[in-house]
Amino acid sequence: MDMASRMSNERENAENFRQFFESWITEQNQHLQDLISASKKDQNSDDSDHEGLCGLVERVVSHYDQYYRAKSIYTTRQSVLSMLTPSWRSLLEGAFLWIGGWRPSMAFHLLYSKSGLQLERGLSDLIMRGLSTADLADMSHHQFRRVDDLQGRTIREEREITEDMARVQETVADSRMVELSQEATEGGGSGDDTVVRIELALTQKEHGLEEMIHKADDLRLRTLKGVLDILTPMQSVHFLIAAAELHLRVHEWGRKKDEEQQEQRQEHHHL
Repeated sequence: MDMASRMSNERENAENFRQFFESWITEQNQHLQDLISASKKDQNSDDSDHEGLCGLVERVVSHYDQYYRAKSIYTTRQSVLSMLTPSWRSLLEGAFLWIGGWRPSMAFHLLYSKSGLQLERGLSDLIMRGLSTADLADMSHHQFRRVDDLQGRTIREEREITEDMARVQETVADSRMVELSQEATEGGGSGDDTVVRIELALTQKEHGLEEMIHKADDLRLRTLKGVLDILTPMQSVHFLIAAAELHLRVHEWGRKKDEEQQEQRQEHHHL
């Protein structure tokens, strides 16, 4: 496949995934409303529905599974670059991406932040009435120890993947690439043999990037499931609410900033 065809396929795959992502994020917003509704049920009353909560958590996790399965399909040699620099993400979101997605260790910062906020808000009930909050403020010492162990393992694996990614990126300056860039400069890069060798070299680089995305996404999903395995069903609901709210709001804020910047550029162009 020549470079023009590859670029055309890249754009087509990116547009297809953009459409999937827009549909997926709409569904995530609906799941968020379901989670919020479930979180408002009093765990100390007859309204508590353990099986219902478990089913809801499973549906939300399945939705994440669907996202990563689709991403894996689209992360082919023709669309791997789009996954690393996704046009369906805002510039704000792009600034915080780690190998095409969220950094797995962020899950623990999210958990601790939400737990702390809920603990502050629930202190009055805890002190005055001795009631269990059933949310992340109600996590036990044993749960925190398990989270700490999972966080340590996740950070070590995240660091290994980061180092692997660095090695892949460094190959852009290997002797083969330097030789090809010199030949392309001296000969204009139009010779059939040079073009074929350039394509082969770039394809090999993309293979390496594709492997990194798969590793990163696998760790992201395993980290999410690992955290939820430690939490109770209601705690899982609260964690998933925090995750969805953060994702949706940052996406929304980033898009708003992009639109404002686009409007400013247009106004400047007309001056």
